[in-house]
Amino acid sequence: MTGNEINLAQMLARREKRANQQEFFLTEYHSPLVSFSMNIPGPIKTNELIRRAFDIGEILLLETLRKVDAEILDFDEVHEDTGDELLLAVKNILPENLKDLAMNIENSSEIGRLFDIDIIDADGKKLSRKNFRKCLICDKQAQDCARSRTHSVSEMQEAVENILRSLR
Repeated sequence: MTGNEINLAQMLARREKRANQQEFFLTEYHSPLVSFSMNIPGPIKTNELIRRAFDIGEILLLETLRKVDAEILDFDEVHEDTGDELLLAVKNILPENLKDLAMNIENSSEIGRLFDIDIIDADGKKLSRKNFRKCLICDKQAQDCARSRTHSVSEMQEAVENILRSLR
């Protein structure tokens, strides 16, 4: 996979900025948040193909929200070496319904498996999935494979690249 490599310190700094932005939106709008990014293993978090996949996910997300008449109060979109991110403050939809919509998008296609769409309620609580995500390689629970390091980073990157190649 090609792109700019990032390190743990950069990821942690970006995570803190994301948390601060989420806190600002929660304080400002008192509404649920949608936090969209990509599940990309390894030190390269974005490149042209990953960005194209992100753009597809963003369009799917925005179209889905439009169909259910959810109103977007504000957004923050970031494209840095640490990855592509979109944060939305929304209203006119329950957080539980947002989570269902997010899971449908993530489960709707092979590329959706790379999407990470988190829902945070107006109190700042992240909603959990009702079922576990499948591993990109073996279809077992992704959390189990990650915890036990069943697959190498290079194996995971190859699986991601195979999905991304389908975009060409």
